[in-house]
Amino acid sequence: MLAAMGHPQVVDPSHPLVERVRAICLELPEAVEVEAWGRPTFRAAKPIFVHVSASMERPFSIVVKTDPEEHLALMQDPRFFGPPYYDRNHWVGVDIDAPDTDWQLLAELIETSYRQVANVRQRTALDALRPTHAGG
Repeated sequence: MLAAMGHPQVVDPSHPLVERVRAICLELPEAVEVEAWGRPTFRAAKPIFVHVSASMERPFSIVVKTDPEEHLALMQDPRFFGPPYYDRNHWVGVDIDAPDTDWQLLAELIETSYRQVANVRQRTALDALRPTHAGG
């Protein structure tokens, strides 16, 4: 697949780490993948909830939108960083290529990010998939 005009491909979309992120993202209701800025992005229909590759220097990373109540705690964790070009009060980056990557935590952060941008119908559909999470 050709990269969008003017943007070189930052990361191989078929890399196993990207495939793992894709599998987590695409199980969420109405989630779609759209290539943008030479990177895979995952969207709740239109709004982005995951960007793969925070920067050219960190191709194996993801950027997620945080729950405002969790943001400061995440930024105090050395695994997370303020990604360039994103609002650092709402978005965090995390590398996915470390040998000790916590994929369960990443799946929770991806779902939280989805909930930050999803509409009511999408959140309701997600709650139906996650009965223990319904209502908060």
